[in-house]
Amino acid sequence: MERKQSVWVVDDEPNGFEVIELLLRRERYHITYFNSGKEALSRLDTTLADVILLDVMMPEMDGIETCRRIKANANWKPIPIIMVTALDSKEDLARALESGADDFLTKPVNGLELRARVRSMLRIKQQYDALQATINLRRDLSKLVVEDLRQPMSTVLLGSHLLLQSQLESKDRERVEMVHAAGLEIDNIINGLLQLAKMESGRLVLNRVEVDLNELAEVVVANFQAIANSKQIRLVNTLPKKRRWISIDANLFHRLLDNLLSNAIQSSPPGSNVALEINYPDTSESLRQAVIRVSDQGFGTSIDLRQSILDKYEPGSLLSGSSQIGLGLTFCKMVAEAHGGSVAIEDNQPQGLIVTVEI
Repeated sequence: MERKQSVWVVDDEPNGFEVIELLLRRERYHITYFNSGKEALSRLDTTLADVILLDVMMPEMDGIETCRRIKANANWKPIPIIMVTALDSKEDLARALESGADDFLTKPVNGLELRARVRSMLRIKQQYDALQATINLRRDLSKLVVEDLRQPMSTVLLGSHLLLQSQLESKDRERVEMVHAAGLEIDNIINGLLQLAKMESGRLVLNRVEVDLNELAEVVVANFQAIANSKQIRLVNTLPKKRRWISIDANLFHRLLDNLLSNAIQSSPPGSNVALEINYPDTSESLRQAVIRVSDQGFGTSIDLRQSILDKYEPGSLLSGSSQIGLGLTFCKMVAEAHGGSVAIEDNQPQGLIVTVEI
């Protein structure tokens, strides 16, 4: 049996509800009445509507404030809201729309207009729900594929590690080191995708420990040395002499540094430099614990694309023959924000980009 679409009417005047109920009777919606914004907000914790008809003029909490609170909640935001108002000034209508309302009706309500606007909002909600279901399905399938990759990649890493323990000629050892380094990079990408899935679902819990960020950076740079050498790229590590222990999730920050260096190396031409720099601001003058900068001498990207490449799967301007998506920087942005920090991208003069992470 097909589920009835739910329409909520929020109005402190019961007569207003009775009029709307009468006008919508033949549409066969499941109509629920709330006499205040607070009552509707309370019900949203357990049940979601398909569309809300919200009166503007109500005591205690008016419709504009109720709308603002609904749209501020990520779970409630997709619900279409039609503001019902006796106000006719442009300023009042503008305030209603600025609060997040999707449409509005003026009193006295016209039955034909009411039905048309409700149908329109319900179509939009159905399209959103269908799109969200598709996104969730793709995310679940992607996660399954990524998890299936872990076992064969573990075999590659174990095999290359065992080969490195054996007696190899220098040329063969070089090749195996490259395979092992590339395997580590792919393994980092796999783990990064799984971490992203946890972050997006809200299931990621930071495991904060006191970490020597200098030491962590030295380990990461050493891991990328073979890849950089193979591409004739010089890695420059600039760390402050005075070390500082900071409270972070060590595993997530290890991957953050991995992603920053990996993106910089992929974007850099042979013979160029990739630099990792860490600074510790004076805590008496700044709320930040550390500033991490990774700079390259690649071809950079346009100003318009700098924000978009921090978003998932958005590419920047790439070198010919390279393959890269904005997943690495998306992960960095999410890790930094989880620690109360931020990520920024700027030009590296005379050429290239600087990615700055502040925590």
